[in-house]
Amino acid sequence: MKIRYIIYGLLGICLEVFWTGLASLISQNITMEGRTYVWMFFIYGLGVLLEPVHNRIRKLPVILRGGIYTILIFFIEYSTGLLLRIVIGKCPWDYSGNYYSINGLITLTFIPVWFLAGLLFERVHDLLMEVHIVKETP
Repeated sequence: MKIRYIIYGLLGICLEVFWTGLASLISQNITMEGRTYVWMFFIYGLGVLLEPVHNRIRKLPVILRGGIYTILIFFIEYSTGLLLRIVIGKCPWDYSGNYYSINGLITLTFIPVWFLAGLLFERVHDLLMEVHIVKETP
């Protein structure tokens, strides 16, 4: 499980840097500056918690699976953001200027992003099991 946690953490921060780099390009920044926070490695690593869910919902239609992942990712994002706010005094991400934000910790505009991210992590989980990089835990 530790290796999968690390893989999900690294994958998440790489995707976030790529995502923010594309967003900076859209904002006319041709350097495509991407960024993330070290905290995000630990938060994205929690993708390992989606594995048991994936195993249980594997046969459901993709729209339902993606919806379930979206809800769970929002829960993780909100909870970890709130925890960081309590522990260090601020949440590294702040959506408070966004009309669709909930307490500045999540934004509903990310529904398609988390939907696709959940399905991507599902595929990564299958790949890891298929190539036997790591063993499945019950």
